[in-house]
Amino acid sequence: MKNTALITGASAGIGKELAYIHAEKGGDLILVARRKEKLEELKTDIEKKHSVKVMIITKDLGLANAPKEVYDEVKAAGIEIDYLINNAGFGGLGKFHERAWESDLAMIQLNVIALTALSRFFLDDFVKRNSGKILNVSSTASFAPGPLQAVYFATKAFVTFFSNALTEELSDTNVTVTNLMPGATETEFAKVSGMDKTPGFQKPFSAYGVAKDGYEGMLKGKMDVISGLTFSQKMMLSMIPFTPKRVLIKQMRKFQEVKE
Repeated sequence: MKNTALITGASAGIGKELAYIHAEKGGDLILVARRKEKLEELKTDIEKKHSVKVMIITKDLGLANAPKEVYDEVKAAGIEIDYLINNAGFGGLGKFHERAWESDLAMIQLNVIALTALSRFFLDDFVKRNSGKILNVSSTASFAPGPLQAVYFATKAFVTFFSNALTEELSDTNVTVTNLMPGATETEFAKVSGMDKTPGFQKPFSAYGVAKDGYEGMLKGKMDVISGLTFSQKMMLSMIPFTPKRVLIKQMRKFQEVKE
């Protein structure tokens, strides 16, 4: 395989669009997700349209050993990864003390642990050969605390700060880490998390547009890419550093409250 990108959460949404964008440029793919049928459909379509090689790995990255198993499978196949795209993640709405602990634990495992583990395993290879790029899909949620999505916002804050720290650590190499921070996006995320009924998701941005912004930012080695915000949302984001925290978290809560 050549010019190979490994994409997690590749069966739908931003991950799926990233797969098509990379394939359009002639790059081979390793697609990782839980839904085997969706991955097989995607593999067939991409190979037919773009004449590239696509390997699929059916794996639930929410399981503790899954990231290492993915890495070992790639190494066993003798494939060199050029781009690691950590896209897999999910959210959930509700007061922290009322939500199922198992769900939030799984969220932390996928959004934080799996992303960190895959970055650790592949980054070692990247640094040794002094080439490679990582794209971590965070969120504009990483800019502030998120009442009614306390764990999700916190996981994305981790992704942003983790990615930015790696950027500095790798500044003397040719390896880059790009942090993609989308706003509300047209994916399965909104429906699964319950966010589709909240004010923040009334004008979602296209998954393709976010994927394109992130992919292009990764190629350029940008540290941060913000995508999918309306003008008013951009203005609100710019005011966060100057807003008293108690005022800010009350505003953030209103954006997470379900409107019947």
